[in-house]
Amino acid sequence: MSAGTVVGISVYPVRGCAGTRLRQADVGPSGLAGDRAWAVVGADGRVLRAKDAPALAGVPATGDPAADAAAVTAALGAPARLEPLTARPDGSAAVHLVSRQALDRAAAGVVPAGCGAEDPRANLLLDLPGDTPADTPGDLERDWVGRRLRLGSAVLEVTRLPKHCLGVYAEVVQPGTVAVGDAVVPA
Repeated sequence: MSAGTVVGISVYPVRGCAGTRLRQADVGPSGLAGDRAWAVVGADGRVLRAKDAPALAGVPATGDPAADAAAVTAALGAPARLEPLTARPDGSAAVHLVSRQALDRAAAGVVPAGCGAEDPRANLLLDLPGDTPADTPGDLERDWVGRRLRLGSAVLEVTRLPKHCLGVYAEVVQPGTVAVGDAVVPA
């Protein structure tokens, strides 16, 4: 029984920069291949985030460290370099899933108390039939915490809600490939 469909895939090669949309992605133990692999470091040695340097959000990262460093430096108007992001202690990385319906509700100002409606920078955008504004609160994906889902040949376990409350984070249980059009099914 399908819970929905993958309608978008994005990776963010450089943390804080714009994402790259893909038709399919390999999902390994540390998440989507090429996602959040690099951090921007300013001339003072401090790691920069988009909230510290809003110009980063407009830089379309390619995953090529030299090209991306040059683009970041140009956007910031100051020297910057890229450094590899360190892995989480257990070697895993969260995959961020959010539904089109949650984004639509957030755009309409319908979000749970204490949550934000900002761009969640999700890796996987899902369409969840039956999760419509009329179903509010209807946060179907929020009900998935503790469950496993198969998307393409990958299996993810939904582990937590993000601080901004849109979507869910999941850990990779079984590496595989996910593509736009793949069904989202309980595993």
